[in-house]
Amino acid sequence: MTISYDDFAKLEIKMGTIESVEIVEGADRLLKLTVAIGEEVPRQIVSGIREFFADPQVLVGKQCPFLVNLETRTIRGIESQGMILAGGEGETFTLLHPMTTVPPGTVIH
Repeated sequence: MTISYDDFAKLEIKMGTIESVEIVEGADRLLKLTVAIGEEVPRQIVSGIREFFADPQVLVGKQCPFLVNLETRTIRGIESQGMILAGGEGETFTLLHPMTTVPPGTVIH
């Protein structure tokens, strides 16, 4: 399936810095991330990536791209204000990282 450039332009993707990580109680796959994306208040993002990190605290300080204009969704009673962008299929998984550190909120084109 292809989409138009106008459809792609609707996505607001920004670089974020993960400030803290918490395990979501009662959920095998979920982590609650607090992410700085260049706004006054960091965002809370719930992600199903826990199974790929023996120690989720290794994520603290990492920079990754986040979809920030996704409709807010409540997952396990926690409001999620975006989505981390990652790649993989099956047991293959990777987070995307910039080659150099950039300011939180840097727009991805």
